[in-house]
Amino acid sequence: MTEREKMLAGQLYDCGDPELLDRWHKAKDLMRDYNLANSADAAEKERILNELLGGRGKNLWITAPFYVDYGNNIYFGNNCEVNMNCTFLDDNKIVIGDNALIAPNVQIYTAFHPANAADRFGECKEDGSFAFCKTITAPVTIGDNVWIGGGAILLPGVTIGDNVVIGAGSVVAKDIPSNVIAYGNPCRVVRENR
Repeated sequence: MTEREKMLAGQLYDCGDPELLDRWHKAKDLMRDYNLANSADAAEKERILNELLGGRGKNLWITAPFYVDYGNNIYFGNNCEVNMNCTFLDDNKIVIGDNALIAPNVQIYTAFHPANAADRFGECKEDGSFAFCKTITAPVTIGDNVWIGGGAILLPGVTIGDNVVIGAGSVVAKDIPSNVIAYGNPCRVVRENR
């Protein structure tokens, strides 16, 4: 099993794997180009997103700056908007449904590390340095008609149902069912969303 396959399967994997590093660097270059593209140059931004993302529907608007790990593990539905300064650590899949609004400074994480330092880094090398830290992943799924408020953080493995509003500054550590408004740290369902 390759390190990429382990990564997408949620198994402990090596971030320093050459295949993963090649894609990581490619994504960083594409992300830089996107973030520096002229704001009105829709054709150039479209070209970059086609190369960067895993898949997308129609009418995707991402305001720069936008940050990713690999990019190709991110999938958008139709009619989605991502506001400025969002970070998507897509070491596993991030799947976002139709009509999603993602406010500024939202962070979506699919990666985490073992709590035990020895498991994170392994043994020290002879020169005293460590290898890349070991990582584990879990996908994040966001349903249709979801609004993620500014500064919210979505942790690895969470699923947010359809027709949900996540309040600004929330830390989403557990699944949120459909048709609710939820907020807080930790994020909790507050009421139904009709």
